[in-house]
Amino acid sequence: MSEPLLARLAARGERLAVAALPWVAPVYRAMPQVHEVIELPFAHGRLDWKARRRIAHELRGRFDAAYVLPNSLKSALLPFLARIPRRVGYHGEGRFVLLNERLPDPPGRPPMVAFYSALAGPPDAAERPALRFADAALESATRAAGVERGRYFVFAPGAEYGPAKCWPATHYAQLARSLHEAHGLPVLLLGSGKEAALCETIAAEAPGACRVLAGKTSLVDAMALIAASRGMVSNDSGLMHVAAAFGLPQVAVFGSTSPEHTPPLNAKAKVLWLKDELGLECMPCFERTCRFGHYRCLVDVPPARVDQALNELL
Repeated sequence: MSEPLLARLAARGERLAVAALPWVAPVYRAMPQVHEVIELPFAHGRLDWKARRRIAHELRGRFDAAYVLPNSLKSALLPFLARIPRRVGYHGEGRFVLLNERLPDPPGRPPMVAFYSALAGPPDAAERPALRFADAALESATRAAGVERGRYFVFAPGAEYGPAKCWPATHYAQLARSLHEAHGLPVLLLGSGKEAALCETIAAEAPGACRVLAGKTSLVDAMALIAASRGMVSNDSGLMHVAAAFGLPQVAVFGSTSPEHTPPLNAKAKVLWLKDELGLECMPCFERTCRFGHYRCLVDVPPARVDQALNELL
């Protein structure tokens, strides 16, 4: 979702390096406008003061500007300690000293692409993220997975945020059976190692239709497998945005979150979010788990409807 910002900065002549945590660094390596990716060894929830000071010392004198995308205080420390002259970002967590060019925090939950892109000034038009892989990378990933380019589907049934984002495993299994019977193509189940058990459950309920690759591929290979697939079904997740950035036919099932905040910006995407149809006043709640325990915002999205949406896109 930050790719349009980077594209705008590159278009006006800025040479870009991205400092990112290892789990997201591969995404930036798929952006041709990024010249360098600096992997940060910071642990989630920790200050890592010594490591920040060390890396800041290594970065001194290298950069004219820093665009700080996260809103946390910690994220603004590195460019401040590195003495980068221009430090641009939102007010965030009281970063009045750390940043010297600050935008006011927008109200509510704005669309994230526009939120990031505004750091480069008002955009001229609607923006869509774009990722690119060389054909060799696609061929390598599909060959390792034992599939042919364009001859399989991809599901990403997990979501790091929590179960309130996850369409039920039984629904994914029913959809996998339907797609396999209609097209004769395998369904690859992608995700992290944390989602392997979920994917095994789906595969067990759809015998012969699925191949579980969750936790068995690198993020780079998972991205390549998405890019080379025929189509994808997912929850509102990071891999959903990867599919959107490759312009893949995709169906995204939303429940507790809102497609007004983090939509898949893709002309070939179909979002299923049944807020109006279900009449659930709690949607979107943005909670990790359902406070009522029923998860109706997801359970009540039928597999047949997702199947129909995907086939219309294909």
